[in-house]
Amino acid sequence: MSLEAILAAVLMGGMLVFIFPRMRDAVKNAPKGSTDDWKAAIIPILGVILFVILLIKIV
Repeated sequence: MSLEAILAAVLMGGMLVFIFPRMRDAVKNAPKGSTDDWKAAIIPILGVILFVILLIKIV
């Protein structure tokens, strides 16, 4: 292993150590989605899926 690979691994590990507690708090304190929120999110996702299927069929 080169020195660059070791430093990259140490940096990634350090990022996980510092980010994980903050991420856990953010998930715990995040607002909960209502049914209307989920319906509003599904419509664009379905649109993208249908568009990708259309592109695949055209090719």
